[in-house]
Amino acid sequence: MQAVFEAMLAFFEGDAHQIQHAVKVHAFARMIGIAEGLDAETQRILEMAAILHDVGIKPARARYGRSDGSLQEREGPPVAEAILRRLGIPEAQIRRVCYLVGHHHTYTGIDGADYQILVEADFLVNIEEEGMGRAAVEKILAEIFKTPTGLRYARWMFPPDEA
Repeated sequence: MQAVFEAMLAFFEGDAHQIQHAVKVHAFARMIGIAEGLDAETQRILEMAAILHDVGIKPARARYGRSDGSLQEREGPPVAEAILRRLGIPEAQIRRVCYLVGHHHTYTGIDGADYQILVEADFLVNIEEEGMGRAAVEKILAEIFKTPTGLRYARWMFPPDEA
């Protein structure tokens, strides 16, 4: 995991915000995955995807001058694949990580615990970073969060307003 982490750092060199965002998403994904009892391979895939989930931002900004979610999903997998191939990651893991990087802003058809946890971890960070309001938080928690651990962390971080 260290090599994937360092490759992400080098890729985002000079962009402290993106590096710190990836570190936070990875931390939440790791904690949720462990608490939810993922097997070792799924946990490894989840953690690699969490570290690399936003690598599409840089090429999207360079090509289109913006980096909305759909562009991140389009531009991220080739970058993630190149990084993981260079590091000698097994093909099946590369395919799944690239799938997750290419779908982390798609909230329908979530097809695995690694995908669900990545989405939840990214939201735990994005809610705070983007200063989302109470109504948006409640909608996200009701419609997106499924894991008991992710929901628990979200409620600790963003408790409902007291009546």
